[in-house]
Amino acid sequence: MREKILHHAADMFLNYGFKSVTMDDIADALGISKKTIYQHFDNKTKLVEATVMNLFQIISKGIDAICELHKNPIEEVYDIKQFVMNHLKDEKSSPQYQLQKYYPALFATLKHKQFEVMQRCVKANLQRGITDGLYRDTINVEFISRIYFNSMVAIKDKELFPLKHFSMNEIMDYFLEYHLRGICTPKGLDTLKQYINNQS
Repeated sequence: MREKILHHAADMFLNYGFKSVTMDDIADALGISKKTIYQHFDNKTKLVEATVMNLFQIISKGIDAICELHKNPIEEVYDIKQFVMNHLKDEKSSPQYQLQKYYPALFATLKHKQFEVMQRCVKANLQRGITDGLYRDTINVEFISRIYFNSMVAIKDKELFPLKHFSMNEIMDYFLEYHLRGICTPKGLDTLKQYINNQS
């Protein structure tokens, strides 16, 4: 039952927001009593924390699985983006913004964990891209990996990038092309253009 609650809670939080979804809403959606939820989670904050961390683990494992395929580094970047977007429901409810506003301690913990995962993954992607001749061998991997993470956080700021101007999918695509064009060799640019053309 705990896993079922976590799954449904994640779905509702991502679709409607952490603030607006109540314990009653989750109980009604599951067809159970609120008391049943409280047998597993002391309060809503504990449920939000467990839901967020469970989702983080699922996404982290998925990213690791994609990285283990050792695909073309440029294709890998887009595959990870698509995987994350699918699991976060295209971030319709601005989950990062809501976590930061209503659950700041949890947001800080999550951000630290995300940084560790992304650093490992992005550094490996950059090193492989350099080895394959797709990324310039003059880039500073440590610098680029940190800029990449901070940019990913920034583009989810709804005040900077309001959804009335951009969908999250568009923003992600714009950012990834911007990132890749800044580090690609001529060979890499050809690969990037071919990939983008194949998607359109």
